[in-house]
Amino acid sequence: MNFFEKRKIRKQLKTVLHHARTLRCSREDIMNDGERAYLDEHIARAREAYAARDGEAMEAAGSALESCVGRLNPPKPFAGLRENFDVLVVAISVAMAFRAYFYQPFKIPTGSMQPTLYGINSEARAPSAATLLDRQPIKFAKWLITGESFKTVRAKASGTVNFMPSDSSKKPGYMPVVVAGVPHYVPNDAVEADAYRRPVRLKGGVANGASVKAGEVLWSGVVISGDFVFVNRWKWNFAHPTRGEVMVFSTTGIQALMQGTHYIKRMTGLPNETLQIKAPHLLVNGEAVTRPLRIGQIARRETVWPGHPAYAGFNPSGTRQVYQPGQSLAGESDRVTLKADEYYAMGDNSFNSFDSRYWGPVPERNLLGPATVVYWPFTSPRFGWIR
Repeated sequence: MNFFEKRKIRKQLKTVLHHARTLRCSREDIMNDGERAYLDEHIARAREAYAARDGEAMEAAGSALESCVGRLNPPKPFAGLRENFDVLVVAISVAMAFRAYFYQPFKIPTGSMQPTLYGINSEARAPSAATLLDRQPIKFAKWLITGESFKTVRAKASGTVNFMPSDSSKKPGYMPVVVAGVPHYVPNDAVEADAYRRPVRLKGGVANGASVKAGEVLWSGVVISGDFVFVNRWKWNFAHPTRGEVMVFSTTGIQALMQGTHYIKRMTGLPNETLQIKAPHLLVNGEAVTRPLRIGQIARRETVWPGHPAYAGFNPSGTRQVYQPGQSLAGESDRVTLKADEYYAMGDNSFNSFDSRYWGPVPERNLLGPATVVYWPFTSPRFGWIR
């Protein structure tokens, strides 16, 4: 027996010994004295042969130990399937634990955090603008990398176009356009509104109240998926939240918000602070806030991403044309004082953000953690760490 054959046999014996020791530990409580002695005897012989490095002795001891293990723990039906299932259960458990205690994925559905983070947005284009890249299977690969997908919405029935209020519980980031009782979903930003924020027509598409026939194009264009981010679930267990962090929180118990979901905003107010807005500045206890960096950039209305809109600054809720019952900071003389367990949340897109100015502070118990990184789409200029 040459060196390589002996090395192979020794490696196989080591593997059998490992399985035998595992069996000894896992079934010790259900084996009787005779079975334990029988297994221990074969393990001892295998160890002696392994230490002696005698090829024939190792081969014989390995075969005997393998037979012993098979006798004490006979193979079960569908052993391979059972093993794969065990691995799958462990993998799912690890993933769920990672999500619950470390980093939770979160999708940005709307544009209230623009230009820091983008929700679902679109560019109206004619149906003829679709190219070979917008056909399957290339279309899926393109979406997987860029998050972009060409979409053509055609009427499924003949009738009158009726724009409905966006139902975020069914399809966040989209507005239902109903024709003959059948809903058709288009991105929220594909809808043009009047001065009172009432939807009047689709960009490059049909108007509200128009009559259409089945198969007629209601809207077409490129839909760009919202940013996907990871939320740090452990940081605020060891450190207090700070102003300027992008916060994710539960809506449970917050009036005027759909219950059981999550929102993402920027943390602008901390416990026991008095807030005031004198556009474009946020005032805390009477002093204009310029730090951290992103708060200062918002107040200075800077442009962060080339080719994207600049920040709108901090603005009172009264700058919106539609009054919301219970809104706060409606004018520059208004003030809000937070309690010891409350935080104030505002969207970076100040003119188009439904935030604490309308539904009040966020209780500390609702906080999940800060959004830390954009992990998809890969080609997004915002890919990477969130500031």
